[in-house]
Amino acid sequence: MAVFDIDGVVADVRHRLHHLERRRKDWDGFFAAAAQDTLLDPGRRLVEELSTRHEIVWLTGRPERIRRLTRDWLGRHGLPVGELLMRRDVDRRPAPAYKLAALRRRPAGTVAAFVDDDDEVVSAALAAGYPAVLADWVVRTPILRQAQDDEGRS
Repeated sequence: MAVFDIDGVVADVRHRLHHLERRRKDWDGFFAAAAQDTLLDPGRRLVEELSTRHEIVWLTGRPERIRRLTRDWLGRHGLPVGELLMRRDVDRRPAPAYKLAALRRRPAGTVAAFVDDDDEVVSAALAAGYPAVLADWVVRTPILRQAQDDEGRS
């Protein structure tokens, strides 16, 4: 299987970062606006390429409460709508801890590739022996880094 993150890999979140730039972050607005994310072409191409050889599994820090929105978005953009692993609404672990735990629940040796835009997540996955690749086609802003790695929100 090839495991992909969504935000920053296939979905462009930059248009909704303004919800997180306030002193009191608007998480509901941030996640509701995910329906308007545009497709990142480098991510789409990589998904298409790996889907010819592997089952695609989505591993996202998005909260469970926007599962339908996320599935609809994947389908609308012609991406495989297979297994979708999402963060429980109350889970606030930093992205590396959350995603590595999710990867470890996969059967041993079944992850052929893991693609994420968070360098800390990729480093943790590589250190744990997973074949991980950094999606570096969109510059990760400090606001998004804080949301993912410090606040465990995305």
